[in-house]
Amino acid sequence: MKLHILGCHSATPRSMVFPSSQVLEINNELILIDAGEGMQIQLRKYKHKFNKIRHIFISHLHGDHFYGLVGFLSSMRLIGREKPVHIYAPTGLKEITELQFKLTQTDINYPLYFHELSSNESELILETDHYTVKTIPLTHRIYTNGYLIQEKPALRKLNIDAVRQYPEIETWAYHNLKRGKDFVREDGSIIPNEELTLPPPPTKSYAYCSDTIYKPDIIPLIKGVDLLYHEATFLEIHKDLATKTKHSTAKQAAQIAKDAEAKFLVVGHFSSRYPDENQFKKEASEIFENVDIAVEGKSFLV
Repeated sequence: MKLHILGCHSATPRSMVFPSSQVLEINNELILIDAGEGMQIQLRKYKHKFNKIRHIFISHLHGDHFYGLVGFLSSMRLIGREKPVHIYAPTGLKEITELQFKLTQTDINYPLYFHELSSNESELILETDHYTVKTIPLTHRIYTNGYLIQEKPALRKLNIDAVRQYPEIETWAYHNLKRGKDFVREDGSIIPNEELTLPPPPTKSYAYCSDTIYKPDIIPLIKGVDLLYHEATFLEIHKDLATKTKHSTAKQAAQIAKDAEAKFLVVGHFSSRYPDENQFKKEASEIFENVDIAVEGKSFLV
């Protein structure tokens, strides 16, 4: 699992920075999370393949989080996309998108599915063979969700040296052993699975907490997460603005990470009023040590 930052600034794009968008690499697939303006340009720049994106998650319907989506969907039509695309977003995005397609006479020639969200409770919205995605209800000026992506446990690994001590264990039994089953010998005795296999690597998890006020009640939902992205639009000196606009400060993001016992924190969604984003890292690190700032083109191994 690896996180790639495409854009990490708030409101308006500038010459060298872009609004919110990122891709999460998992099981040879790319999950697109938010789609700010210029997102597909960033995908090209950092050589992320369009066709590896099957699932798109939009946190809320403010333009700096989805204005790049329609252009991306149109481009996939032009490059001959055939695989389906699933979009998970607040109610209303389907109407916005289909109106643009209608008025521009754009025919999407690949399967496109919208999964519109409206619940204020956390819910499981996607389950694949390899991972799950749950919503993290946030509080912003409009309906907003974060997303928790969790790997499913992998199969156990064969301890080949141990298996070879038992000639009666043939290759047909390997699959059951990897799934955690014991081996039953011909005389009825049992060889415990733990003697024949090794544990799989620990599962990883990533939580994306987009625009939101300081919201401690999300902590149980993200407890122990390996990597947490949390918005930090303002520094603490502008806490009043954070409260007014329903955003968070770097200090507040760090407090969430600390209380959630996250392994690592990435802060982003910076206001353009600050000339040096390293101020956000400095402020957050006073509360939570394992922290870094989101920067276009930067990647984080979960």
